[in-house]
Amino acid sequence: MKLLVTGGAGFIGSAVVRLAVARGHRVVNLDALTYAACLDNVSSVADSPLYAFEHADIRDRAALDRIFAAHAPDAVMHLAAESHVDRSIDGPGDFIETNITGTYNMLEAARAHWTRAGRPAAFRFHHISTDEVFGSLPPDPAVKFTEDTPYDPRSPYSASKAASDHLVRAWHETYGLPVVLTNCSNNYGPYHFPEKLIPVVILNALAGKPLPIYGDGSNVRDWLYVEDHADALLTVVERGAVGRSYNIGGENERTNLELVRTLCSILDRLKPRASGSYADQITFVTDRPGHDARYAIDPSRIGAELGWRPSVTVEEGLERTVRWYLENEAWWRPLQARQGVGERLGTKA
Repeated sequence: MKLLVTGGAGFIGSAVVRLAVARGHRVVNLDALTYAACLDNVSSVADSPLYAFEHADIRDRAALDRIFAAHAPDAVMHLAAESHVDRSIDGPGDFIETNITGTYNMLEAARAHWTRAGRPAAFRFHHISTDEVFGSLPPDPAVKFTEDTPYDPRSPYSASKAASDHLVRAWHETYGLPVVLTNCSNNYGPYHFPEKLIPVVILNALAGKPLPIYGDGSNVRDWLYVEDHADALLTVVERGAVGRSYNIGGENERTNLELVRTLCSILDRLKPRASGSYADQITFVTDRPGHDARYAIDPSRIGAELGWRPSVTVEEGLERTVRWYLENEAWWRPLQARQGVGERLGTKA
């Protein structure tokens, strides 16, 4: 299968690219190389005859038409998106343009390609989204997001992703474009850009800086190891039912405070401080505006229909992640100089 992966130099996209090439798929990586992208993420496959790179922006329809014509993909895996909630609070315009207009451009370019090819039934447009479109859950552990949960986005980021989900469904219903959709929980693991919670905690801890926790740290997230997510995404694009959506979760709920304390414990063991614990650096800061209380995914559908389950527990995944950052300073050190990294964002509301 030839896959066109958008955002393939980003965190999740690069995991998909690496795994797809390892499994023998031909991959075209389309990426605009904005601030959170890094071609080092795919350096391990860059010389493979199965891999090609296209530097383009999904907001540029002419570039998309050229790429579809040149590569004739069998499937699209659309991951390119602005994804940082705090940045969406400070600058929502980029999220509207990329996540909504960019997805519209991808749908139209894909539809034109599919039509020219004779509308092959095997073609797929796989749209990758987030559980944040569903809003916030109560603390009851029995209540989780399903594929039928009504949309209730609370941030500019989640609202833009909700809009893109609706566009994808509309292009399926109106034009017959063969689509599949997935909504995932919070990802973590190697190559995670150093502005998100887990890499921030690891790198601040190593630098002796405060470990910032929003509010009282009681917000709950379901943590999904990125390589598990990549496996699930390939499973869906290969075997998911047309028009169907699948929720992908790690089945690893933790409060932010629990998560940070676990990271500190791992660091205490792997790279001890001269004295005391890294947990001594924990600092509570003013909460983010509109901070959702809890996310949790019920992944029953993907398990029952496609036989997929997460394979990595959060304790195992966090240990792998900490070890990776300890061993890959040459990757993350230059990224810390990029715009906005290390600053407190999302306070303009």
